[in-house]
Amino acid sequence: MPARVIEGTFEPATELGQFEARQATGSVGATASFIGTMRNHNEGDAVIGMTLEHYPAMTQRELDRIISDAQERWSLIDALIVHRVGDIKPGEAIVLTAVCSAHRTAAFDACRYLMEELKSRAPFWKKESLADGGSRWVEKNTPG
Repeated sequence: MPARVIEGTFEPATELGQFEARQATGSVGATASFIGTMRNHNEGDAVIGMTLEHYPAMTQRELDRIISDAQERWSLIDALIVHRVGDIKPGEAIVLTAVCSAHRTAAFDACRYLMEELKSRAPFWKKESLADGGSRWVEKNTPG
């Protein structure tokens, strides 16, 4: 399945349910997922919101490549990336990655790979809105 970039909120549990429902073949032994949410703080400052921007064609192409790269490295049954853009508030989901495979090691490793590669390769730009009224662009892909 290709990655999806969406504007507006999404419900990770619903996305995961739909992802797992597609795998009703009996061949799945493991599903691993990661949900990234927006924090209300960064670099010692209170953060009240964030705007996430992207270049649609470039972003889609890179996210699809990341999934393809994971499928080449591990024996996967399916993989999913859902990434949000636009205005985001603390506590809201930003990203979901999920992988299913016959075995847990491949599922865990590939799910982490999707997230780490997304953070370093995908062209997203973050601008935080601070509680003190200021704003700042966030340096690309800080660890963790």
